[in-house]
Amino acid sequence: MNRFARWSPPICALSAGAMALALPAAGLAAAPTPDGGVQRGLERLVAAPGGPPGAIVTLYRHGRTTVLRAGRADVRRSGAPRAADHMRIASIAKAFSGAVALHLVRQRQLGLDDTIGQRLPDLPAAWAPVTVRQLLNHTSGLPDYTKSDGFVKQAQTNPRGYVSPSRIIDWVRGKRLVFPSGSRFEYSNTDNIVVGLIAQTVTKKPYGTLLDEIVFGPAGLRQTSFPTTVALPAPSIHGYVVTPGSKPQDVTSFLSPSGAWASGAIVSTPSDLSRFIRGDLGLAFFGAAQQREQLRFVPGSSSPPGPGTNSAGLAIFRYRTRCGTVYGHTGNFPGYVQWAAATADGTRSVTSSLNIPAPTGALLTQLRSLQTSAVCALLGR
Repeated sequence: MNRFARWSPPICALSAGAMALALPAAGLAAAPTPDGGVQRGLERLVAAPGGPPGAIVTLYRHGRTTVLRAGRADVRRSGAPRAADHMRIASIAKAFSGAVALHLVRQRQLGLDDTIGQRLPDLPAAWAPVTVRQLLNHTSGLPDYTKSDGFVKQAQTNPRGYVSPSRIIDWVRGKRLVFPSGSRFEYSNTDNIVVGLIAQTVTKKPYGTLLDEIVFGPAGLRQTSFPTTVALPAPSIHGYVVTPGSKPQDVTSFLSPSGAWASGAIVSTPSDLSRFIRGDLGLAFFGAAQQREQLRFVPGSSSPPGPGTNSAGLAIFRYRTRCGTVYGHTGNFPGYVQWAAATADGTRSVTSSLNIPAPTGALLTQLRSLQTSAVCALLGR
């Protein structure tokens, strides 16, 4: 069991009066609350073998944010993760590139049915028929660069080194489509690299500038950035790999985010992430016509899967749970597993952040159960 995860103040530090206030009146049972269920779920995750040192959930309802948290943001010192702590948001960055693309569609600078061949003729001819729409909903058939020998070699030999977007493409440039474009869903990190390159080409602006102008600025994301180096701004949630029976290994700065670029390099905070996903559903970045296209779904799951039944839209996923439906994205990066979702009108949002990579097996089931409980709390059900 993780000795950091179960740290709590010694009970002798509590005054008798404080303890009395915390207990229900004699003969009365404390009524369970949805938020209490989420809190207990967080504590169980942190206490589980192989679980994260720390975890945090934010719930934005009725114009107010509730923050629930457990464990530690940094195993070297006390203190649970906070809503203003910086972290790597991993593949939730794909929702940001989707927002950029849909904004450019609204501006008539780009079309969802534009092809790679039209916009990036220097890319492999085999990829030419793939459309922007297919890139955004992962029906493109592009080979996933994170499965390539080049990516593996980079991670083994120079994980902290800078990787350019063109080099990422070079890792899979010689490969044909995995399946005919548009024929089925298969998650590929290459899709959003190409989306970012297309956005740069049609606007003649760096992708980081587009994020600033289209997303970060309009949404008021003051603690969100698009770095190419491994340093995280302070304060931060440290990322770990946890093996039962061993001390957590800090991997916060193990891998350069440049190797994820438009697919996963963004750094943000739980608070800013909540604000972004509300804006994405609330038409802060594009119009109703683009949202209708965004919310056309095909069978497919985010990576890792989110709560309930997953379906894939344009750079967003639908999560149908027992308590209702929300829309968002998950993410997985060394040391971090993320989720952000909002209601269809963007008025309510939920985020969850754990400082381990995406779990598998029973721990993933436990995480998805926590996320479902968070949806129930969000919707008051």
